[in-house]
Amino acid sequence: MSTQNDQPLAGKVAVVTGASRGLGQRTAVALARQGAAVALVARGEEQLAETAREIGAFGGKAITISADVSDPASIEGVKQRVMQELGQPTILVNSAGIFGPIQLIKDSDPQQWIHTIMINTISAYLMTQAFLAGMIDKGWGRIISFTSAAALHPPGPINSAYGTSKVALNQFTRHLAAEIAGTGVTANVLHPGDVRTEMWAYIRDTAEAMGPEADAYKQWVRWVDETGGDDPEKAADVVLKLMRDSAKDVNGQFLWIDEPLQAPIPSWGDTQDDRPWRA
Repeated sequence: MSTQNDQPLAGKVAVVTGASRGLGQRTAVALARQGAAVALVARGEEQLAETAREIGAFGGKAITISADVSDPASIEGVKQRVMQELGQPTILVNSAGIFGPIQLIKDSDPQQWIHTIMINTISAYLMTQAFLAGMIDKGWGRIISFTSAAALHPPGPINSAYGTSKVALNQFTRHLAAEIAGTGVTANVLHPGDVRTEMWAYIRDTAEAMGPEADAYKQWVRWVDETGGDDPEKAADVVLKLMRDSAKDVNGQFLWIDEPLQAPIPSWGDTQDDRPWRA
């Protein structure tokens, strides 16, 4: 019989985007194992069903919602399904993401570039906006968005769309955290490590066909391959730690997994507001 100790999230509702594969899938499963009812959101119906079956196999509860979370028109439908079938969510994990065009800006496809921003940044805003008020009303909530160390690296060629999308996601989260401070709801970004996901394979295949402008990515791909990459379960572990009462004051932070292959890079840290017009 499950106890409150091994199911500390029993009674809570979580929404996880990008839940059909990779990091989103592992996070959704981890939340369900701790008792949360999980709404699995992504575009791929078959892969969502696989995630739901994995959760159902250990007695967890999940629903699948096939939707494009970068499309504002689809968000109300997602919200209605979650509210009707599971209730008000207090956990939101924005895991949906793509790498986007690996191209020089002058050669880039505008539609692909903009689509990257929509998936990686705008979807997090849309999902947050849909469920935040309900979290504040309940006095408890956790919003976690997957970011990337690429947002902290020195800018370089061919990944302007991805890098820009993650910098924007970070800053959105900082603004969000400032707005909700003291409400019982927190918002943070998490770099899940250097993981051998489908995104890694996409970068590998694309960079291999390019010239010296892609050398940095070829080196990164080899490094991840040789090391085996970070364990994707570590990202899910960080998400679970944020659910604890001890994490109630963790808000507006750039978080790293435990013992990552890439040493943590300083983000914004503690900032001092010395604007001369502020009283």
